[in-house]
Amino acid sequence: MNERTIIIVAAINMFIAVGAGAFGAHGLKQVLSAEMLAIWQTAVSYQAMHALGLFAVALLMPRLNPALLGWAGIAMLAGIILFSGSLYALALSGVRVLGAITPLGGLGFLAAWAMVAWAAYQSAR
Repeated sequence: MNERTIIIVAAINMFIAVGAGAFGAHGLKQVLSAEMLAIWQTAVSYQAMHALGLFAVALLMPRLNPALLGWAGIAMLAGIILFSGSLYALALSGVRVLGAITPLGGLGFLAAWAMVAWAAYQSAR
């Protein structure tokens, strides 16, 4: 992914996270159990956190390895979809098996941040 695409994806994810946070706080408060609402909020937090991470990746692209950071952006987006997406679906449906997908998203996040660190390490040489 290039800088422009990552910024667009980051902004869309922040938009979704803000909307999902408001929806959870107001629309789902009376519908979901406290446990499911906490799961929803975890999804919102990780989506927002990693949307900001996508902005950081885009801002670093001119200074560090843009190809590697492009892959980091892809891994981060995959992490958002798998991690937050599975938690949103779990909270709304109560289908616990969806929680098995969540760690795959976590691996996407870990891979993305490792690539960012590697890109920074490479630039020091």
